[in-house]
Amino acid sequence: MNLEQLRALQAPVKEQYRTEPTSALVTVRSQGVVDVANQHCSIQSHSRTIRAGLHPAAGGIPEDACSAELLLESLVACAGVTFSAVATNMAIEIQSCRIEAEGDMDFRGTLGVDRTAPVGLTAIRLKFQVESSAEPAALDKLLSLTERYCVIYQTLVKGVSVTTHRI
Repeated sequence: MNLEQLRALQAPVKEQYRTEPTSALVTVRSQGVVDVANQHCSIQSHSRTIRAGLHPAAGGIPEDACSAELLLESLVACAGVTFSAVATNMAIEIQSCRIEAEGDMDFRGTLGVDRTAPVGLTAIRLKFQVESSAEPAALDKLLSLTERYCVIYQTLVKGVSVTTHRI
């Protein structure tokens, strides 16, 4: 997609959000069906069903998606889409871009082996391998703007209120 095509797609949406700010407030959803007997949760995405299960380090099987890995995949996907849109807006030609996310986790916490061990990811590293003839300063700006506008990145960095309800 070139800059004109991207602007053509986004211009009417941006204008609507300027004139009707409340129309920009959208609730996104995800649903899962839990199989308690097998410790699985099936999540229906737009294109397929994802079966999440325990990570092998917690007694699961490699065929199941691990929730922590799904979080990292979501970060990579969002960063990739954002990177593409920002590169297009900045008119930076990218020959290739590979994004990798790594997260550190101590499974003693989630398994209840050690109550002092943290539960969840304790550090995430997002790495961009970019091939471009653009100047290093332009690529640094591109990455900075990718961080600024990536929804998942910003959610993780800033944190978000999470509530639980039984319905």
